[in-house]
Amino acid sequence: MKKSKISVVINTYNEEKNLARCLESIKDFCDEVVVVDMYSTDNTVEIARKYGAKIYNHEHTGFVEPARNFALRQTQSDWILLIDADEEAPKLLLSELESIAKENEIDYVNLPRKNIIFGKWIKHSRWWPDYNVRFFKKGKVEWNDKIHSIPITYGKGREIPAEEKFAIIHHNFQTISQYLERSNRYSSIMAEELVKEGYHFSSQDLIKKPFAEFLSRYYAGRGYLDGLHGLVLAILQAITEFLVYLKVWEKEKFTDQQTDFFAKTSTQSIKDFFHWQATISRGWTKLYLKIKSKI
Repeated sequence: MKKSKISVVINTYNEEKNLARCLESIKDFCDEVVVVDMYSTDNTVEIARKYGAKIYNHEHTGFVEPARNFALRQTQSDWILLIDADEEAPKLLLSELESIAKENEIDYVNLPRKNIIFGKWIKHSRWWPDYNVRFFKKGKVEWNDKIHSIPITYGKGREIPAEEKFAIIHHNFQTISQYLERSNRYSSIMAEELVKEGYHFSSQDLIKKPFAEFLSRYYAGRGYLDGLHGLVLAILQAITEFLVYLKVWEKEKFTDQQTDFFAKTSTQSIKDFFHWQATISRGWTKLYLKIKSKI
């Protein structure tokens, strides 16, 4: 059977601290590496060139999605592994992907991703298994230009098991400053997209959306099992949501609104918070009593 050729695609902007690690992890896996750079001002391009990558440029857009399809069009292989510069691929995953390409029975693959945030693997808080479509036949996956958009897929897909040995390792946020810088940048883009979609600012959303984000991360997503990391990340994600709607308000010239709806929304959000807190407390109490009865 003819061996399928594989391309690796990496989009970059000022990734000199991460890129070599990423390239090392896939250097024996593929037939070509395509790096699409958004005019980095550091040594990113030099590092890519050192590893023999084919280098292309794309305008700097502030987020990666607009450059995804452009990058995919530069490849020459049957299959594509899309990986970010701050990620690395474990050997067992690459071996599995080689087998999938050889069998040639499906069109795209959903891969689990292990997020390392503030020095810790985050196993809850909706950060795991963090599935992403990253391996696919050329022409079977495409992106739109919206930030954090889910790719459009064609044909038959499959999911790699959510096991650590198969997970892409994502060296995500390393510092609070890095998180806040990206949060500020992304929230501006997200606010702009909401306005383009016809959304108008609501003071209720300024409370409701951040609270919903916090509750979904910390309680529904069991972020409390990630300890202090889980609490901090839930708060930071809520702050990002808050900034998105705050910036929409700014775009509408800080128009004033009636405060009675605002107060009702705040009250309901607080009720939701205490409901989840009580639910978790009951769960821990039951666990404690169960353990105590067996001692």
